[in-house]
Amino acid sequence: MFNQNRVLRRVAAAASISLLAGCGVFSNSSAGAGGPIVVGTTSAPSTLDPAGSWDGSWELFRNIYQTLLAYPNGATTPQPDAAESCAFTDSGNRTYRCELRPGLKFADGATLDARAVKYSIDRIRTINAPSGPAGLLGNLDRVQVIGDHEVVFHLNKADATFPFVLATPAMSIVDPDDYPARSLRGDESVHGSGPYTLKSYEDGKQAELVRNDNYQGFADRQNDAVTIRYFHNSATMVQALRSGAIDVTYRGLAASDIVALQSYNSSDLQLIDGAGVDINYLVFNPKDPWAGIPAVRKAVAQLVDRPAIAFKVYRGTVDPLYSMVPAGLTGHTPSYFDVYGDPSTSKARQTLADAGITQRVPLTFWYTTDRYGSETAKEFQELKRQLDGSGLFTVTLKSRPWKKYVVGYQRGEYPVFGRGWFPDFPDADNFIAPFVGDHNTLGTPYPSPVITGKLLPETRAENDRGEVVEDFKEAQQILVDDGRLLPIWQGRQYIAATDDISGGEQALDPSTIMMMWELHRKASW
Repeated sequence: MFNQNRVLRRVAAAASISLLAGCGVFSNSSAGAGGPIVVGTTSAPSTLDPAGSWDGSWELFRNIYQTLLAYPNGATTPQPDAAESCAFTDSGNRTYRCELRPGLKFADGATLDARAVKYSIDRIRTINAPSGPAGLLGNLDRVQVIGDHEVVFHLNKADATFPFVLATPAMSIVDPDDYPARSLRGDESVHGSGPYTLKSYEDGKQAELVRNDNYQGFADRQNDAVTIRYFHNSATMVQALRSGAIDVTYRGLAASDIVALQSYNSSDLQLIDGAGVDINYLVFNPKDPWAGIPAVRKAVAQLVDRPAIAFKVYRGTVDPLYSMVPAGLTGHTPSYFDVYGDPSTSKARQTLADAGITQRVPLTFWYTTDRYGSETAKEFQELKRQLDGSGLFTVTLKSRPWKKYVVGYQRGEYPVFGRGWFPDFPDADNFIAPFVGDHNTLGTPYPSPVITGKLLPETRAENDRGEVVEDFKEAQQILVDDGRLLPIWQGRQYIAATDDISGGEQALDPSTIMMMWELHRKASW
């Protein structure tokens, strides 16, 4: 059912809603007055070493490590953090120079200098971990150190997005004396130079963060300590919030829990609803006998009813998406809607008939059982209902836990599979470049010479991102014409918190990573 209140909430980037917290009784935990702020999330780190992670581990990294650039509250472009200043020094966007803040130290007192920056970046490429972020550095030729405080990045191609790359938690600066150059660090006693230091860590359970007194950067810490608790599902996390075991929920609220929270009418809890840029989409394997046929992909695109998924499955907590570039980013255009319009069985049937396909097409759709929320299975059941109901397809659903799921799609085992994407940085480039080329994040080669050989290089040579809109529109149209990637929905950001917590609206950066230092308790009167 269409929700008018949902539309009204879209007017603001973030709005607070008063909610009921059940019994409202605090349990015996560190949550509550006087203790650290306790944050719950379903996104546990896969590693504590920045060289080994291109995933949700970044949420922890942002708070314990430091990068040359990052996003202060309200910023949409990277600003200096460990750096005092950074800029391209040539007109061709191939030489990027950063001057470090003077006197930088790691949490243990060791000196953070230009050598540590170079070591950290070089280490990512040397280790080249399968799940690591080396792919973000594809345009980097070499890193040069000049004295103790100057670092120069020499690129092999023009790349105006390179500052965005340096601002990702993947580029966290580590101590050369503590992190091996050719292998990932395996222990849990890690430290960086970020706003907090990691006091203790229990894998899959919790991380205790305390103020790093050696920190120098833009973060104005509003608290002295944060404990992050990791949950396996939304229901358990919400129950912990209602009982007072945690103060804030971050990532992982299920749609059903969001709607339930919205329906309450009390002042014990608050729900912060903000715009998001994470996306969910389908990937078609070109090597599959059926998914590899363009007409089959286009027929699926003609049948998928995104509003039904957004409102029936996710109950209005996500928005229908008609491009791989989400709404709100410069360069977005609803290309899929422009081409296909509303779902149409007759048009899909004609598309298949024109390709000589008159039988029901068998397709197997794969999804992960433990990555993108409890609604994922319902989403794929709805997709099956839509496609089977057309009389044109027979869809079989299969699933695996995330770790096995990743291995499967990287081996090319799945005809069609679902993926989600939280951006490395908020630019249209990051919603196109990672998915195309012979080596991409999907594990299925997607050669697209016009995109990789012309459009992306042209856009990366332009500092003014407003000047690349037409190039990105062309790239999105190529994706639509190929039909290899089918966007489904765009997420929103939801934070639930006890009523005595402030700073939730300020705690999210443009890459949807929580800045824990913005959270604080309201003053008691």
